[in-house]
Amino acid sequence: MYFYLADYITAFFILFGAILYSSVGHGGASSYIAIMSLMGTPVGTIKPIGLILNIIVSSIGGFRFIKSNFFSFKVFLPVTIGSVPAAFIGGYIELPPEFYRPLIGFILIIAGTQFLFNFYQYAKKSIVEVNLIVAFFGGALIGLLSGLTGTGGGIFLSPLIIFLGWTTVKQASGTAAAFIFFNSISGLSGNLSSMQSLPPTVFLFSGAVLIGVLIGTQLGLKHLNVSGIQKALGAVLIIAGLKFLFT
Repeated sequence: MYFYLADYITAFFILFGAILYSSVGHGGASSYIAIMSLMGTPVGTIKPIGLILNIIVSSIGGFRFIKSNFFSFKVFLPVTIGSVPAAFIGGYIELPPEFYRPLIGFILIIAGTQFLFNFYQYAKKSIVEVNLIVAFFGGALIGLLSGLTGTGGGIFLSPLIIFLGWTTVKQASGTAAAFIFFNSISGLSGNLSSMQSLPPTVFLFSGAVLIGVLIGTQLGLKHLNVSGIQKALGAVLIIAGLKFLFT
């Protein structure tokens, strides 16, 4: 199995993205999509590859955060019940490029803005009771978006449950990781037809995220400050999002 230099460069940036995203409990699909797009990966393979990488990162990250008690089952259950069937439907739908590209661009800009301006600092300080109806329908909407785009939905779930005061920032990490894992499996199941055309680079990229998540979750669990690097990543995501919107 032979790879080009560009494939190794892409894998390196994906490793870097996995470190930063897994440090806050996210799967990182938005960064992988941005990187693959900027490096010229065919659009048709970006969605399934992003979901596969998400599954790897969220499974390991979720286990490590949950083991450290950074998890809220009261939040996880209703949002996941709503999201899993919606993610399957979203994964089954193949959006034409004229709809897929602006939707991805919009999501990347949202993800980049979160990293750039660190909105979590304005989160509520006290924990309130989970609204099951809001959690269910919020999960369903996030699941549909994640299935359509190949993202895991963590960039929407984490700020939602933090700003509503349902979890602390640290609890959101494990809750989002577990949510992303089930969402990504469901979205990939609905998109199984695309698996037949996946390039061999998926193995290279999978190895990169495996190393990245082991490093990133350790950073997150040790409470290390990586805000400066996250701001840089936020700028890259916004640039990639604008590329999807205007090219």
